[in-house]
Amino acid sequence: MYLASRSGSGVAAVSKSVGALRATTSNVVALGLVSLVTDISSEMVTAVWPLYLVMGLGLSPLQFGALEGVSGATTALVRLLGGHFADRWRQLKTTAIVGYALSAASKLACLCAGSSTAALGAALAVDRAGKGIRTAPRDALISLSSTPDALGRAFGVHRAMDTVGAFLGPLVAMGILWASLNSFEAVFVASFCIAVVGVLLMMSQVRDRKAPPAKAQSLGAMLALLRLKPFRRVVGWASLLGLVTMSDAFVYLILQRRWSVDAVWFPLMPLGSAAAYLLLAIPLGYLADRIGRWAVFLGGHCALLGALLVLLGPAHRLAFAAVALVLHGVFYAATDGVLMAAAGALLPEHAQARGMSLIQTGQATARTLSSVAFGWLWTCWDSRAAVMVMASALAVVVLAAAIARPLHTEDAQ
Repeated sequence: MYLASRSGSGVAAVSKSVGALRATTSNVVALGLVSLVTDISSEMVTAVWPLYLVMGLGLSPLQFGALEGVSGATTALVRLLGGHFADRWRQLKTTAIVGYALSAASKLACLCAGSSTAALGAALAVDRAGKGIRTAPRDALISLSSTPDALGRAFGVHRAMDTVGAFLGPLVAMGILWASLNSFEAVFVASFCIAVVGVLLMMSQVRDRKAPPAKAQSLGAMLALLRLKPFRRVVGWASLLGLVTMSDAFVYLILQRRWSVDAVWFPLMPLGSAAAYLLLAIPLGYLADRIGRWAVFLGGHCALLGALLVLLGPAHRLAFAAVALVLHGVFYAATDGVLMAAAGALLPEHAQARGMSLIQTGQATARTLSSVAFGWLWTCWDSRAAVMVMASALAVVVLAAAIARPLHTEDAQ
């Protein structure tokens, strides 16, 4: 009924999305297709991961948060190296392929890990390392394949296609679990095969973009990018906001526990977030190009704050859980690609991958600390108290970022 009542606005949104897709370069669309296929593979595993570790292997929230933190730290470190070598060797595509291949191999590592927490953690670290290596050069390819005034739209198209994969992944995982009588090994094998298809698409369909060579290619030169005042301020505030951002896995675990969602439906929870992300990624990217990327980015964090407040609401009405998932998706639609678009407009062409890896590393490091802290709060007190602390901290930082305005309008667009 909701979809029927919104059919007019839905048609308009789809028409705008189709128009944006046609106006986007074929290279961006090809990168989106690679991300779509790869995200199907990744989300097949991610959808069942929290439930498998916490309820299957009996990890405490603190242990789970520490595992998430270690994998996040791996991503943070490797992103710097991936961005540095991609720009230094001027091999954006090759570096991204290495990252995609590592993520594919990690699925086989999950298959071999069995019930060993240490081995599963290592497999997760390999997957996050692959993601860390590929993300900055991939986003640099998107930036270099687009015009400056259309960066928000280009990243919106890519993130929307990526989210189609995030939407399909849990459904595929559910189907495989049903057909294989709850065999996680079958999920890992299928995930590996799909990931290989993503690597092959990256090799065959994406064209490389070589930026002008930089005079200085050392790691120190990467840090020198922080001398650019607008970029430095964006890195600092994005990292600070990451410090008060709650892990996706914790959002889904709290929803499952507070609303007593049956375990068999747990992998479908990310679909609520993915649906909102899919519908809004392109419109919000377009809006960011028009009114300013920092404003949209902060608006996304306000949506996350709303989701946390809903988690504190009454647990006897399932509609509240649905609202929390939608707001969670709005958060990603307004922040993920929009932040990269803002960064791309501030960076010189020869340092796109390195600059983007810096801002992604700052966020990843902050979210690593956030996961550990939230798991500790949950273990010491309870999930409700932990959410209250996180929501309060997020509200304070969002207000401070709105007052500070690290990007002026001309810098943000």
